[in-house]
Amino acid sequence: MTTSDTEAGGRYVDIGDTRLYVVERGDGYPLLVFHGGPGLDHHSFGDYLDALAEEYRLILVDQRSNGRSDRAPEDTWTLRQMAADVGSLARELDLGRYAVLGHSYGAFVVLQHAVDFPGDAAQTIVSSGIPSARFLEQIDRNLAAFEPVELREQVTDSWVREKYVRTQEEVAELLHDQLPFQFADPRDPRIDEYERRTSGAIYSTEVLRRFASEEYGGIEVEDRLGDVTQPVLVLAGRHDRTCSVEASQAIAEGVRQGELVVFESSGHMTFVEENYAYIRAVRAFLLRHAGSGS
Repeated sequence: MTTSDTEAGGRYVDIGDTRLYVVERGDGYPLLVFHGGPGLDHHSFGDYLDALAEEYRLILVDQRSNGRSDRAPEDTWTLRQMAADVGSLARELDLGRYAVLGHSYGAFVVLQHAVDFPGDAAQTIVSSGIPSARFLEQIDRNLAAFEPVELREQVTDSWVREKYVRTQEEVAELLHDQLPFQFADPRDPRIDEYERRTSGAIYSTEVLRRFASEEYGGIEVEDRLGDVTQPVLVLAGRHDRTCSVEASQAIAEGVRQGELVVFESSGHMTFVEENYAYIRAVRAFLLRHAGSGS
């Protein structure tokens, strides 16, 4: 996908073989932020992280071939390449020392980056992630127990549709159908609020179809976590049906300098469900390891 449209604070950054679209908010110590998906864009964070921009330079990234970023060759749509893009982007932006935060699939990206390029980022924040695809085996069990039944059927059908999606509207519909599974309370009234606050996304249908057919890129770094040299903050929701607390514990215990924060009232959408506590945990971690953003 290639488009010249930009939004306030947005611009393109050439990283060599493609251009990534980024939106910047705030000043100070840089924090690169990577969205979930694949097939989504930086809008998935809405304004939920904006409190950090009071002290830090938030750089929200549309990953390779996602959102407004240029469409790169399809053979480069891999987790390893997207992880390599993190350092390429940081160098093109001349960031020097920087931190990264990735949520869901974005957590896969920043964790892969930490393993492949230890110390490249000075701090890594893994939000609702896993270190190995083996931790995804529990999703089917969680879905089988998911109530109410009509929402279970709705979520199941939405996952099937990912492999065949063709339009922006179809992606929006299937994401709407999946959200109850991602919140601790499937009837949480904040689901509607989240959809309002994250509107405006450009969905990458080809990327979603490709990754949905290939187990979402796969991640297998569990046996390499000891290679990570920088401090790592791992954020998890106690009721996450997709990326379990056990997976987060494995990350925090596997890296050399790991810290785990579990949000007791959250599912997968921790930065929405317990936003104040989430912001406080990220800010405290960065303050300890990077100093004041300002």
